[in-house]
Amino acid sequence: MTSTHPILVFAGSARTGSFNKGLARLAADSIRRQGGDATFVDLRDYPIPLYDGGLEKESGIPENARALKKLLAAHQGLAIASPEYNGFITPLLKNTLDWLSRPDGDEDGLGLFRDKVAIVLSASPGGFGGIRSLGLARQLLLNLGMIVLPNQVVVPRAGQAVTDSGEFADKGMGERLDTACGALVRTLARIA
Repeated sequence: MTSTHPILVFAGSARTGSFNKGLARLAADSIRRQGGDATFVDLRDYPIPLYDGGLEKESGIPENARALKKLLAAHQGLAIASPEYNGFITPLLKNTLDWLSRPDGDEDGLGLFRDKVAIVLSASPGGFGGIRSLGLARQLLLNLGMIVLPNQVVVPRAGQAVTDSGEFADKGMGERLDTACGALVRTLARIA
């Protein structure tokens, strides 16, 4: 049975071949296997300019940001794979969330986030798996009014973590992702 609480899944990377895009796709698959309704989006398909209050005043919310806002409004959960750039979240992730949180007409931008449930994930070629970015991603989502579950997944040495068939080489890593995604699906079902 498919959940009626859809979950939006994306990575804070636009790079083709991004480890975090791969992780986001694996998370969407895990959510679906557990009865959830996952929508994977690639931020590369939604280019938006760097947030600038002057640009917003002149031109309003960019169309691609409006399209993402519409997607977010239709989903009760988020699963975000956050790459780590120098110990922080990516500019792409921050910029995307900045635009999505802007008010638009009568719409309160923060209202799109309020009381939605999220998990954060990260993959990195390094030994820490991007864990330093997850605290910052978590803090940002909490500031926007989201409920962020304690379940998180880090994938160190991401270049070797996934097989050519698209599965984790380490069964335990796949189980950790399933645990986090399952917690998100179950939490959304309980809240309803």
